[in-house]
Amino acid sequence: MRGGSSFTLRAANPTGCGASGVGWPLVSFALFFGGWELLGRWPLSPAFPPFSATALALGRMAADGSLVRAYASTLQPLLIGIVLCGAAGIGFGVAMGLSRTIEWATLPLVVILQAAPMAAIIPLITYFYGIGLTAKVLAVVVLAAPVIVMNSYKGIRNASPSLVEMCRSFLGTRRQQVVKVILPHAGALIFAGLRLGLAMGFVGVVIAELLITPTGVGDLITYHGSVADYAEMYAAIASIVALAALALHGLERLERRLFPPEMRGA
Repeated sequence: MRGGSSFTLRAANPTGCGASGVGWPLVSFALFFGGWELLGRWPLSPAFPPFSATALALGRMAADGSLVRAYASTLQPLLIGIVLCGAAGIGFGVAMGLSRTIEWATLPLVVILQAAPMAAIIPLITYFYGIGLTAKVLAVVVLAAPVIVMNSYKGIRNASPSLVEMCRSFLGTRRQQVVKVILPHAGALIFAGLRLGLAMGFVGVVIAELLITPTGVGDLITYHGSVADYAEMYAAIASIVALAALALHGLERLERRLFPPEMRGA
């Protein structure tokens, strides 16, 4: 009976994400926000408000509409940039993985772009495209594209050789090898590249708003910092961090549903 009860519990909770799986993150958040509150009330610096003041400031900004207007300006270039990277970046990465000629001609450049501190060239975009929407979209693309391209390329190159050989042994054409074997096997790494690219896109759009064009959430951070409204400044920072974390967590959960563990990427 004891062994049967244990089996029943494991069967009801196969992922191990029960009460303990939810409880530990709540404890972690409670410790973090509690420590923030204590440090904020410590007379260390007026530029570090307690968590309660930051939460109240976030509520005020949401109530007066300034936060909504800022996100309407921030999310537009982010979504455009990610869609462009998702279409062109995945296509280019797949082409690199399938063609030795394209791989030979472009792989060194993509590796350099992925390793280089691309945020350093974002201010240069202003000289060519001004301070409008185009510049912010390019900032997202510059940071997100190398990650998406490289993951798509690695997904194609890491497709199981035995499965490709099996398809060939059954007289499968090159098109059938790509469509029925290589692309499905590379799907997990390509999806992981999109998730990592979205994370880099958040970095790119905030840097663009801080360095290029004073709009959106970046403008809220800059403005409230300049007038010493530190609670509002921290509220804007915390809101974009929370939004990015929730978006990435949602994509990670979707990735776990779509792909088995042995096929998932980073």
